[in-house]
Amino acid sequence: MSTVTGTGSTARGAGRRGARREPEAVRPQGRAARLLTGHGWLTFAFLYLPILVLVALSFNDNRFVGVWGGATLRWYRELGSEPAIFDALRNSLVVALVSTVLATALGTAAAISLDRFRWRGRRAFDGLLFLPVIVPDVTLAVMLLLLFVQVLDLLAAVLGVRATFGLGTITLSHVAFNVAFVAVVVRARLARLDPRLEEAAADLYAGPWRTFRHVTLPLIAPGVAGGALLALTLSLDDVVVTSFVAGPGSTTLPVYVFGLIRRGVTPLINAVSVLMLAGSMLLVVVSLALQGRRGGGAVRAAVPGRT
Repeated sequence: MSTVTGTGSTARGAGRRGARREPEAVRPQGRAARLLTGHGWLTFAFLYLPILVLVALSFNDNRFVGVWGGATLRWYRELGSEPAIFDALRNSLVVALVSTVLATALGTAAAISLDRFRWRGRRAFDGLLFLPVIVPDVTLAVMLLLLFVQVLDLLAAVLGVRATFGLGTITLSHVAFNVAFVAVVVRARLARLDPRLEEAAADLYAGPWRTFRHVTLPLIAPGVAGGALLALTLSLDDVVVTSFVAGPGSTTLPVYVFGLIRRGVTPLINAVSVLMLAGSMLLVVVSLALQGRRGGGAVRAAVPGRT
């Protein structure tokens, strides 16, 4: 008994000695710590100080941005008397919501196809799918403009229907570049997914659709939500591509603000920008909440006995 006990303790000791120890975090000391702290504060100031200045100047009572005339809500009240702003906001929301739904569905399907299946032309499709991420916005805008011009001319020649650019062309353009971003986020989530969970579902006689619905989709839901949020944000903020493919009466809010800037910066533009900033921050908060909730739900769904 003593021999076995001694052998066991020896083995445990060897196991402890042979186990890989986590490296301890090295904290900088002295001058290095002060330099890193200063660098961090300068980085935060560079990123967030312009935002604070923008918010402060949106309450400026003077029409000239560089001259402070006291605090006022005048410019936020004037937003209600500008119907063009609400028309542009409505166009932006319609385009963003429709393009996000389409891009999320197509991007998720493309990510699953590239990550889970092997088929002829997969490498070429992979390269072409992520081309909008690499191509400059101006080049992409020109390509889409030429494509839509050719399509509209073809419709006019074949069907005798003369169409013009509108929200439809903007929506298709946003789908074209958002699919790649959604696919990137979803593929990153799929790379962390244990394939044995899907194999276990197949062993329990679950078909491909049922496996996707009850196992794969709940586990990649945080990635899908993150990709959808990214697509929504990019659609709401796009100026270059939208300005090329938009038709009369199809101005979105970023394009409208860009047109105002060319006539001079006023506190009204600052107020609109602050509202857009607040909307973007709200989307980020909602996305983080959804990812945390869906991530926990996915774990509980994949492991039934876990609480």
